[in-house]
Amino acid sequence: MTIKSSKLNQTTYCLEKFLDRLCTIINSGIGDETYGPRNILEGREKTPSLADGFSELDEATFDTLDRLFVRTGISPSEIDILVTTVSLFTPVPSVTSRIINRYKMRENVKSFNLSGMGCSGSVVGIDLVQQLFKSHQNKFAIIVSTECMGQNWYSGKEKSMMLSNILFRSGGCSMILTNNRDFKNKAILKLTQIVRTHHGSSDEAYGSCIETEDELGYKGFYLSRSLSKAAGEALTLNLKTLLPKTLPFWEILRYLISSYFRKKSNSESRINLKTGIDHFCVHPGGKAIVDKVGENLRLSKYDVEPTRMALYRFGNTSSGGLWYVLGYMEAKKRLKKGDKILMISLGAGFKCNNCVWKVMKNLEDQNVWKDCIASYPPNMAVNPFVKMQRMNEEFSG
Repeated sequence: MTIKSSKLNQTTYCLEKFLDRLCTIINSGIGDETYGPRNILEGREKTPSLADGFSELDEATFDTLDRLFVRTGISPSEIDILVTTVSLFTPVPSVTSRIINRYKMRENVKSFNLSGMGCSGSVVGIDLVQQLFKSHQNKFAIIVSTECMGQNWYSGKEKSMMLSNILFRSGGCSMILTNNRDFKNKAILKLTQIVRTHHGSSDEAYGSCIETEDELGYKGFYLSRSLSKAAGEALTLNLKTLLPKTLPFWEILRYLISSYFRKKSNSESRINLKTGIDHFCVHPGGKAIVDKVGENLRLSKYDVEPTRMALYRFGNTSSGGLWYVLGYMEAKKRLKKGDKILMISLGAGFKCNNCVWKVMKNLEDQNVWKDCIASYPPNMAVNPFVKMQRMNEEFSG
């Protein structure tokens, strides 16, 4: 009887742990059609090879670059600046060197291999290119934003470190930027503002999302409960600088006057972001982050739909995630000439890097969403994990 009871308790405990983790997946906002690294799908997460890293990297970078060159008609030999934002995979030679070798780019191309920048790396790359454009005229720049998750899959048992396995998925994007006015009529977006904020001086913010090892030596990412708080504080600091440059003067004046009088009555005053922003492209880092940003900025269900759908369909693709959100807006034909898009990126450090784009022409390409956009947004109630969640509730009850 003792042995049977012990086995039963152990089985019950394991089932509880399984269902608990399953509930975490259900509540993450991730759907069941996301893309994972091949070595993970093949059950080789504990022994990733260098070839696995290159395979995952090449699949995203070369596929997007091939299509980018064909679509724009710009050849690799015309590229003056190359920036890659891959945080977790830093081979030698660098990722930029691998791209230069593949496409036989010029010997004087300026290459920048950004690593460790996390989910907001793409906007860091944009800012770098913008700074270079100030001293280099009529140039073409390429930014490749992707990640190699298979090399850093967590194989331990710490729940706070397993969350990264649930959220992060494979994906990426490549884009061409130019300051050559001859291509003004071909551009689809124009960068109007960009502000970078680094909150790393705060120990709590610095440690809210950090690569580390558990007690057994398994490497992974620790995501603390203070992550949402760190994101909120960094976002607030960033918007204090960005919004006065973006919103109309009369809205800033209205807010200041309203704040003055409301301060006397101990009530809260809110600025109306939609007086200068038409669309909100929030990094799909996870349901908790999206909910927090949406709540703080008082965004509507319509405003956060692109982010929620990008998270559901593709997961958190790190620095490439913002472009899946933007792609959803384009596929849904939301982006009209003259519209302004606020792009909000959050990443380890802790960083908040935001920028504002102006739409230069009506956009309606279905892009990466073409195989499913007609069925989006889906009925979240039919999520295949919901039935299992109910099982957990019944089991717990």
